Amino acid sequence: MRGLYSSSGKWWPGAIPLVILWAIAAWTTMPAVEADLGARATAVLKDTVLDKTKITAAGRDITLTAEAFSEEGRRAAVSAVEAVPGLRLVNDRTKLVPEASPYVWSIERDVVRVTLTGSAPLPASRTRLADGARAAVNGTEVVDRMALARGAPQRFDAAAMLLIDQIAKLKQGKITLTGTQVALKGMAKDLGGRESIAAALRTLPDGYTVGENDIEAPPYVFRAYKDPVAGQVTLDGYVPDNNVHAALAAATGRKFFNEKVVDNLKASVGAPKGFLEAATPALGALSRLSTGTLVLSDREVHLSGDALYEVAANQIRGGLNKELPQGWTVKADLSVKPAAAPVDASVCQQLFNGLLAKATIQFESASASIDKDSAALLDRLIETAMRCPNAKIEVAGHTDSDGDPAFNQSLSEKRAREVVDYMVRAGLSPERLQAFGYGSKIPVAGNDTDAGKAKNRRIDFVVR
Repeated sequence: MRGLYSSSGKWWPGAIPLVILWAIAAWTTMPAVEADLGARATAVLKDTVLDKTKITAAGRDITLTAEAFSEEGRRAAVSAVEAVPGLRLVNDRTKLVPEASPYVWSIERDVVRVTLTGSAPLPASRTRLADGARAAVNGTEVVDRMALARGAPQRFDAAAMLLIDQIAKLKQGKITLTGTQVALKGMAKDLGGRESIAAALRTLPDGYTVGENDIEAPPYVFRAYKDPVAGQVTLDGYVPDNNVHAALAAATGRKFFNEKVVDNLKASVGAPKGFLEAATPALGALSRLSTGTLVLSDREVHLSGDALYEVAANQIRGGLNKELPQGWTVKADLSVKPAAAPVDASVCQQLFNGLLAKATIQFESASASIDKDSAALLDRLIETAMRCPNAKIEVAGHTDSDGDPAFNQSLSEKRAREVVDYMVRAGLSPERLQAFGYGSKIPVAGNDTDAGKAKNRRIDFVVR
């Protein structure tokens, strides 16, 4: 008995190494098994649409954590993992993505960035909307604060992408989609932007409507700046259409006889009523200034700068008030340019000749009424006359040879007298000025061409 007990009681010391070897084998092989199961579980979920997916292996068990976008999708994901060969158990911790009600999405633009907020239905949708915003506002920072949520209306992506295109037309503002209803507020970046947005909204997917559209148009601004140093007048801003553009460009060329015209105007909708009728006399007023700025914004004319003499400043203020269309207002911030240094009579004559070589005082056809386009030239001539206060000046009228000689003689005298009267009203002494008419007797060019006749129809200034 003793010997038997001793032999049977000594088996376990030999089992200890086996247990140790088994434990070592399990310890060294189990991580590889877990990694393999995790990789295969991840692979079967490759084509599923889930959010916040996490797979954890413990032995031959898998814990699946994820948010699904439908109950069918959630079940399909769990079933796919359960079918992985070698898997013992799936610990299902999946749930559905939260549902948003109402379903709200928005895009907002400020001076530095574009921000997307609210809900997106799928990860791919969220990426598509963020990428679409970056493309629409190329170069502007885009901040994505969207969250994933169920409950989006049908054709959500198409509607949201259309609205993203509209944010590019805003200087600042916000577009919100609540369910299938759109609300917009903000300021359009360019004139015509408001109308363009309204037109685009008419192409929203079926079932989507615009509940509120508070997009404002930027002020309709037309500007002109007269720079005597550069010798140019610059036009920029907006005009209603190409016909008005051409009319204003032509008027500027007539009124600004001594300046190069730089035309940066663009045609756009939204001009106030009476735009051309206001802009034309306003440009005439600017042409009479030594230096100045003209701004038409909505239905207000703002003119600032230096007139050549005091009477001119008063004439400009009063004339604009009378010439503007009904409903327009004027603000004239005018000062008077300091008087230029006096010159002797010979220099005065040279200055007159230089001015009249650039332009001719114009009159209405067969009339002694001075054309308004000659106001700037007359102001320069008057300023020159003021620089030689002791000189007497002959104002000589001339015509071409067309028509009755007696009529031409009378017309030349009347036109010379009209110019003298204009200069007297400006403040020059009538004793210094004499008006003479010479009809067609002293031509400076041939009367056999229109160009020659135009040169012969003139007013000369002769310093005595």
